[in-house]
Amino acid sequence: MRFGLIGFGAWGKQHAQAIASLPGLELVAIACASADTAHAAASAYPSARVTRDWREVLARPGVDVVDVVTPNYLHAEIAIAALRAGNDVLVEKPMATTAEDCDALLATERDTGRLVSVGHELRQSAQWGRIKTLIDDDAIGDPLFLNIDLFRNAYRSGAESWRYDRARVGSWLLEEAVHYFDLALWYLARHGDPLSVRACGNQRPGRDNGMYDNVSVLLRYASGAYVTINQCVAGFEHYVVVEIAGAEGAVRTHWSGTMDRDPTAEFDLRVQTRGFPFERGVRECERLTIAKSGEVYELTEQIRLTAEAFAARRALVPAVEARKRVLLCLAAGRSLLENCEIDLTFA
Repeated sequence: MRFGLIGFGAWGKQHAQAIASLPGLELVAIACASADTAHAAASAYPSARVTRDWREVLARPGVDVVDVVTPNYLHAEIAIAALRAGNDVLVEKPMATTAEDCDALLATERDTGRLVSVGHELRQSAQWGRIKTLIDDDAIGDPLFLNIDLFRNAYRSGAESWRYDRARVGSWLLEEAVHYFDLALWYLARHGDPLSVRACGNQRPGRDNGMYDNVSVLLRYASGAYVTINQCVAGFEHYVVVEIAGAEGAVRTHWSGTMDRDPTAEFDLRVQTRGFPFERGVRECERLTIAKSGEVYELTEQIRLTAEAFAARRALVPAVEARKRVLLCLAAGRSLLENCEIDLTFA
């Protein structure tokens, strides 16, 4: 299967390495934003056609899959053009930065008969994915409470500081917390869609770009289950904690590294499952073994499984699911601005 890659920034380079490392996949074209990244791409992948114009990737004969790894505001435009050019598409999260662009992308997918899969790679993790398996196997009973905490370094600015421009990034909820909204809806799928979202947050003094360094979000479900998501991008290093309490058990896991792509990160997954023994009234837990965890490993697995899914004519992470994650981030942003709870609708 032949891939055309659009975007060769820090994360685009990781996509390129993952594609090139997988048997049966070939990286045949790369679109770059600058002369420097184009030179780096040509040096690293001499057999690929390198261009500064992403439209040339779509025009190249024989490309099966277009992989979109650009600033957020370009995702929908490029993905729609790739579908119309006859390609299947793997697009980085978020699939778009507005509801209108999400709907336009879904409509184009339907009209062209091509496929879109969205880059929520945490689902492919031996750590985060293992939690979903535990829940689906009813190991902890009905999940009633989910808490996700992210504490990390400030974001890299990106080319031309796009991550600090609200018009191009959308929001910092869309930049990273969208992953945790995805996990929340995935883990609590048996409860249906959440009813409402309430968010509060603040910015560092002197910041006037409308971006919130610290945000806390509450999602409520009709069943009484609820989710809290806390994102702090004014911290240091990179730490994620996930805690779930079920009707008959619980899960706690963490991941910590010097940065989000740290190959030597520390991680741990502990679970108290249904029927696990008590000792002196204290609920004991079991530590589960994880061989490796981190977004670089998860990305490679995501691309491998995306190629397999496209070959079977299905999407690994369907765009219709990813749309709900975008709408949640947008509703949380509205809750921040209006200082109120927002009723949710995904129609």
